[in-house]
Amino acid sequence: MNKLDKKFDCTELRKKILRMAYVGNSVHIGCAFSIVEILAVIYRNHIQYPKNDPNALERDYFILSKGHGVMAQYACIHEMGWISNEQLENYFSEGSELKGLSDSRISGLEVTSGSLGHGFSVGVGLAMGAKLSNLDQKTYVLVGDGEINEGAIWEGALFASHNNLKNFMVIVDANGYQAMGPTNEVIDLGSIQLKFESFGFEVMEVDGHNELAIDDAINCLLNSKSTSPKAIIAKTTKGKGVSFMENNNMWHYSRLNEETYHKALVEVSENL
Repeated sequence: MNKLDKKFDCTELRKKILRMAYVGNSVHIGCAFSIVEILAVIYRNHIQYPKNDPNALERDYFILSKGHGVMAQYACIHEMGWISNEQLENYFSEGSELKGLSDSRISGLEVTSGSLGHGFSVGVGLAMGAKLSNLDQKTYVLVGDGEINEGAIWEGALFASHNNLKNFMVIVDANGYQAMGPTNEVIDLGSIQLKFESFGFEVMEVDGHNELAIDDAINCLLNSKSTSPKAIIAKTTKGKGVSFMENNNMWHYSRLNEETYHKALVEVSENL
């Protein structure tokens, strides 16, 4: 990663997320903050869009299966120039195209993912299609650790492994929480790494807020000679960057007011 490259600066991405959440009076801030560095690295360094066209037939695919983190993706595709300042300022307002969950009607968003679990299998299908067509396309899917409670995840994992989909990579946002509480209290996942390894994936675990580590892990897996599908377990902090949001699951559904908005902006600017 070029350290001088200011595109997809994570502080600025978090500011955009806060702005959207505030003007739209919307929720899901904490789960958007936990994936900022992951998305920044993918969009900056890895995913290919010929001629910067989000609909190019030869593009790679990024699927946000945990669709409620969509503000982080909106911030990234705003950097790509695919959505405007006006669209961000009108996020989640009446008549806005930008909804609170991933919506495939927005260029750059590959799936409509509100119901959790199915984005993974859509990604597996895209990877299989690319393999059958002998296309050099990669599919990246981001899921939440709570999301992998869903059985569809593991059906897709079996299929990906059986078909040696080395062009498929899942990244697990392992922030330790889901909507109703800590993941280990809702359904204890044990070792996510061992689970994916037992399903035939080549797996690495990283600090999900260390951009260099994320980049190195993606490169290592992409350059591997193994034909297995790939998985990265990204250890993250829900609400990363704002002290009163970090590991506070109230911010899965809490909304910003004027005071908390400005307080969060100051913390994001100073702490990251």
